[in-house]
Amino acid sequence: FNAKTAELLSHHQVEIQQKFPKEGWVEQDPKEILKSVHECVERTCEKLQQLNIDITNIKAIGVSNQRETTVVWDKTTGEPLYNAIVWLDLRTQSTVERLLKRIPGKNKAFFKFRTGLPLSTYFSAVKLRWLLDNVEEIRQAVDDGRAMFGTIDSWLIWSLTGGKNGGVHCTDVTNASRTMLFNIHSLEWDPELCQFFDIPMEILPKVRSSSEIYGLMVCFLKSGALTGVPISGCLGDQSAALVGQMCFQDGQAKNTYGTGCFLLCNTGQKSVFSEHGLLTTIAYKLGRDKPVCYALEGSVAIAGAVVRWLRDNLGIVKTSQEVEKLAAEAGTSYGCYFVPAFSGLYAPYWEPSARGIICGLTQFTNKNHIAFAALEAVCFQTREILDAINKDCGIPLNQLQVDGGMTNNKVLMQLQSDILCIPVVKPSMPETTALGAAMAAGAAEGVGIWSLNPGDLTAVTCERFEPQINPEESEFRYARWKKAVMKSMGWETSEAPSNGKSE
Repeated sequence: FNAKTAELLSHHQVEIQQKFPKEGWVEQDPKEILKSVHECVERTCEKLQQLNIDITNIKAIGVSNQRETTVVWDKTTGEPLYNAIVWLDLRTQSTVERLLKRIPGKNKAFFKFRTGLPLSTYFSAVKLRWLLDNVEEIRQAVDDGRAMFGTIDSWLIWSLTGGKNGGVHCTDVTNASRTMLFNIHSLEWDPELCQFFDIPMEILPKVRSSSEIYGLMVCFLKSGALTGVPISGCLGDQSAALVGQMCFQDGQAKNTYGTGCFLLCNTGQKSVFSEHGLLTTIAYKLGRDKPVCYALEGSVAIAGAVVRWLRDNLGIVKTSQEVEKLAAEAGTSYGCYFVPAFSGLYAPYWEPSARGIICGLTQFTNKNHIAFAALEAVCFQTREILDAINKDCGIPLNQLQVDGGMTNNKVLMQLQSDILCIPVVKPSMPETTALGAAMAAGAAEGVGIWSLNPGDLTAVTCERFEPQINPEESEFRYARWKKAVMKSMGWETSEAPSNGKSE
């Protein structure tokens, strides 16, 4: 990005393979993630040179990552000790149930005022507990003092700043606030929480602000460029998108459509606790001496992943773009409703027993209607979260700022506006997560090439989608969706007979 104009100069992306070794398990290879970063940096620099931009002009690097995804590696060899367990993985369900038994009244919200989070398979602490319970190499490495834990940001920063030869083991407050081991008020790892989950504190990274120099890049590029360039921005992807969308005022909100869907509403310097199933999370802390800002967040597990599922599992499309075409041809779901609760339901229900269902099928239903229902599901899930945010904040949002890969789908954006009954506003450059990480990196003390003063920020050109259906129809469809959600619940029970597939 150009630090003066926030203009995107060059980029490169690589799809990372997801592994599903057992039902409900989702993993990624940490070395593949690191390799994809190397490749993206390498290719982006080549593209800059083709544009006659000197890569010595690169003054800072920011990191943004999928939050909650958990890695443990060996600091002496630099090797991961197991695949990364991805945020929407469900293998920890029995771990969660076991931990719940140790909480008075089996109260999922017992740690809410300390962490902002309910006890759920979603957060890193239970994934780490599972790894310590089930992977002998990790237990051994912890006993020998060789183990390091981190979310993907920590793994990347450690690897890029030297790895086993002096790599920096750190994370930022936004990522730490998603582990369930972090006190979001004192901004420190919480000894009582670590004790509850029985996690040794010495394997945890040092927690820093989202915008400061963590370390210098150790060269891996063939050209030798970027050696010594500071890595000075670090934000979990949803916080990065909030910064990239310039939501710096209380009450400003954005929704990111990625694998999942994440609606964050900035609540400023006070942490607001939800009565309606939302998470309280750290939005950002843009500098060591800057105040911490909080957000209310609604998390939906399956958004873009439903399109991937239609492509890879059902094979009704060959590319993700085709879903938009099928949905446009249908123009309606014809009474078909799709609840993609593949990993249970997240906000506002936190119901791990739910599973995906498609209902309202007739002989008339075809793949176009299912494609339409899949897109509509993403919009209904967002509506549920928006309703919850409006109730918790008391001030209804009058428009929704959106970003992420799926916002290129015009059918989806129009549907979203119709179902919310408010305008949806999309910046012309959808990669706001990367932009937020770049802003944090460029604004860091000691780099100082990006101003975060609202007055200095370039106004972003946007595309607006206005509601086109009457509110009554929208309410009717939403009520039917709610009925479908109720039918998806209570599907899985932990008492199911073993079929050799469960853990």
